[in-house]
Amino acid sequence: MTRILAIANQKGGVGKTTTAINLATALAIAEQRVLVVDMDPQGNLTSGVGLKGQAAAAGTVYQALMAVTPVPEPSAFVLETRIKGLWLIPADRNLTGAELELVSLPNRERRLRDFLERLRDRYDFVLVDSPPSLGLLTLNALVAADAVLIPLNCEYFALEGLADLVATLRRVRAALNPSLDIAGVLMTMYDERTNLGQQVARDIREFFQDRVFSTVIPRNIRLGEAPSHGLPVILYDVKSRGAEAYLALARELLAREAAAAAAPEPHHG
Repeated sequence: MTRILAIANQKGGVGKTTTAINLATALAIAEQRVLVVDMDPQGNLTSGVGLKGQAAAAGTVYQALMAVTPVPEPSAFVLETRIKGLWLIPADRNLTGAELELVSLPNRERRLRDFLERLRDRYDFVLVDSPPSLGLLTLNALVAADAVLIPLNCEYFALEGLADLVATLRRVRAALNPSLDIAGVLMTMYDERTNLGQQVARDIREFFQDRVFSTVIPRNIRLGEAPSHGLPVILYDVKSRGAEAYLALARELLAREAAAAAAPEPHHG
């Protein structure tokens, strides 16, 4: 069962790309076949796995989204990374224009989904890193996904703007992707030494309850340093708290997925 997860939050600086890179790497280390898709024009995911400025044979995610006819072979957009079991569909600055150019295209919200459906059975997980907005690129990620993983930084305004995201998820469910679920809420940049960090964490758990992952991503210098070396933190410093947290998150996600797959189908009587 392939799972396509969109990593989304319209706020910037909450750890979306850090989570995409390091959760994907941790899943690959757990012997999952993982594809990461960079949907952010900044291309930080692409450079964070050491492939800055690189395009696959057929181009980047921009060319995949803009293709007029069904793309002949979707795997021509996929690059191998240096991590065994981890592949990438890269992004570059061209993607900046995509928000506007998509507006006039047919099926503009479903283009990523149509593309990924043809790659789906080759991977165990597809993680889509979305930009810090609720525009058409993020919408494409949400329509393509089975579930959304929401990173929230444990700071004062963490829950602000969440109402917008939840409203967007409702709209996507109603109109475009009725099965879209919340895979989990991930608390990032957590500092247990501050009262504020603890208070925000309590608020988030109260609001989302069992949707919140037990694993919390701490504030960690190594997490910030690793991308400048083009490395996931797990390869940069496996003993760091950041690396340990993402390895724990991968285990928790796999356990949740296994439990969900084993649960009986609800009866609609």
